[in-house]
Amino acid sequence: MPQSTLQPAGQAAEAIALLFYWMSAGAVLIWIIVVGLAVYAIYQPGQHNPQTIKRWVIGGGAVFPTIVLTGLLCASLPMMPELQRPAPEGSLEVHVSGVRWWWRITYRVGDEHLVETANEIRLPVGRPVEFKLDSEDVIHSFWIPALGGKVDMMPGRQTRLKLHPTRVGTFRGVCAEFCGAAHAQMNFDVVVMPADEFDAWLKQLTRPTASSQEPDAVAGENHFFAVGCHACHAIRGTQASGSMGPDLTHFGSRPSIAAGLLPNNRDNLVRWITETDLVKPGVDMPAFHAMDRQQAAEIATFLEGLK
Repeated sequence: MPQSTLQPAGQAAEAIALLFYWMSAGAVLIWIIVVGLAVYAIYQPGQHNPQTIKRWVIGGGAVFPTIVLTGLLCASLPMMPELQRPAPEGSLEVHVSGVRWWWRITYRVGDEHLVETANEIRLPVGRPVEFKLDSEDVIHSFWIPALGGKVDMMPGRQTRLKLHPTRVGTFRGVCAEFCGAAHAQMNFDVVVMPADEFDAWLKQLTRPTASSQEPDAVAGENHFFAVGCHACHAIRGTQASGSMGPDLTHFGSRPSIAAGLLPNNRDNLVRWITETDLVKPGVDMPAFHAMDRQQAAEIATFLEGLK
């Protein structure tokens, strides 16, 4: 899964990559001049002309680097207003909250309707998107390297970021600010889709989930409520309305679990339910070590059916 600013898939990342290449070229030029002068001074035999030395030291060591660095500064400053400018009015708005160690994602649909998901962001290609960012506990930093720069997320304060995806694909987002024991396991999936497919997905997201009626899924749903999962997790269309943990509505359609840590499949779900503290030490979700494996598998079947 691409996780590099140098493989840009968004306008901001393209600008950052271009600036990086120009900065690298300027640095190489300065390095060549300075090192070349040093090598010349060391290996050129005989007495050096003082006037020539003075010209090379001042010209190559001070004037040339100043010209190059000033040129790079002048080239980079015009990029900042566009990177800082909010998305046009009426653009898609996505609220993201950092929570140790997962992501609460909320899409604004229409003027008032908010619909929540977790650890997965889907975006339409070719449309600007306005992100509203905050934190529910400690300082995090929201970063999708392939789409743009990072922005810090602070408790009690809202920050913002505009991104404009330019090609479809699946990318990785990360927390770029150390936030505790499981910081390195606080990731999320970013799926950039054709605009019409995104509109259909968002419409589907607003609907309550329809759980499977297969016997194992029904048994899993009963276990889900019996062990108290609904106290922390919400599933629209059921009695589960907790808000401490990730919203699990349409959980079965997500590509990964545990904030991008494991592929979303039955074996990993069972492992996540029964060995949570071993898979991701430090998380608040309790590990159900004593749970019968058959029960865990049935809960996994129930969750897989939430699409």
